[in-house]
Amino acid sequence: MAEMPPLSRRERQVMDIVHELGGATALQIRERMSDPPTDSAVRSVLRILVRKGHLSKEYDGPRYVYSPRMPARAARRSAMRHVLKTFFGGSVEGAVATLIALEDGALDADERERIMAMIEEASEEGR
Repeated sequence: MAEMPPLSRRERQVMDIVHELGGATALQIRERMSDPPTDSAVRSVLRILVRKGHLSKEYDGPRYVYSPRMPARAARRSAMRHVLKTFFGGSVEGAVATLIALEDGALDADERERIMAMIEEASEEGR
């Protein structure tokens, strides 16, 4: 999939909400925003995101429902690439170390085993 145009802080906030909900109306988005702008400002951001190709909209009764155009898996990969580049200088090791060190992200035995299997599989594939 081609690289999408970059997002402003507010556009990213809207996209995060839409991805979390899977699809949302302007009102639902505004209700979930911290320090929400006016209703017309939210609708303006939504129009921009549709124009940039990040969102699609479908008429549902008296309102539009906005949905992400990028599949969730592709969006996760794109977001992770951004986090790796921005906060870890591209270091997967640094990101994994940070995730493991999170107190609220404690791994149970099953999770640890699955992660170790993924690492082994990636190693066998040369990744």
